Amino acid sequence: MKRGLAFALIAGIAGVGLLGGGALLTVGQSAVSQDAIQSSVIRTPALIDSAWKLPVAASFKADLDWQSNSSRCGPASVANTFRSIGEEETTEAEVLEGTGKCWTGFCIIGLTLDEVAEVARTKTSRKVSVLRNLSAEEFREHLKRANDPNRRYIINFTREKIFGAGSGHFSPIGGYLEAEDMVFVLDVNERYKPWLVERERLFSAMDTVDSDGDKKRGLLLIE
Repeated sequence: MKRGLAFALIAGIAGVGLLGGGALLTVGQSAVSQDAIQSSVIRTPALIDSAWKLPVAASFKADLDWQSNSSRCGPASVANTFRSIGEEETTEAEVLEGTGKCWTGFCIIGLTLDEVAEVARTKTSRKVSVLRNLSAEEFREHLKRANDPNRRYIINFTREKIFGAGSGHFSPIGGYLEAEDMVFVLDVNERYKPWLVERERLFSAMDTVDSDGDKKRGLLLIE
């Protein structure tokens, strides 16, 4: 669903309170089964334990604040990332306050990569960069720096490429197990929880077009 159409629908129905349950947000989305959530990625306890010990992952203290609804993965990712680097705004509400976004309580059909970057820039003096149209090798080079405690990455990808169904999503990157060539994704959705995935598969899921903004998905770098 295009953003213009979504907002037109909101304008027409907000007055009669039909936003309850966020039903509009799920139009056109296909659900991911619990079996797919467990089997599509790597959850080997020993590897997950190793991933949590990576420098950046450790700063999250194995504790994530889950997104409050299906549309708020972007703000939840920013809030968790800010908490890991000591920023003051560490909740969805705090990072969204004053931005004018998600004013209904939902981020209508989600936020784009550029919009999440705007939210982050509003609340930090750190440099926030949007990285899109990356080659596979450029993506790999960034992952090699994902264990740097002075850098934080948030990835925007489509679940469909990894889980066989689902739509666009944001989550922080906890680090990179270079020897195994696996990326630690700190999924902010409580159904999924953090998981590991092969670098090439995550790149394939990121290297897709967000139909909402007609631009490719990518990385958000905060440093």
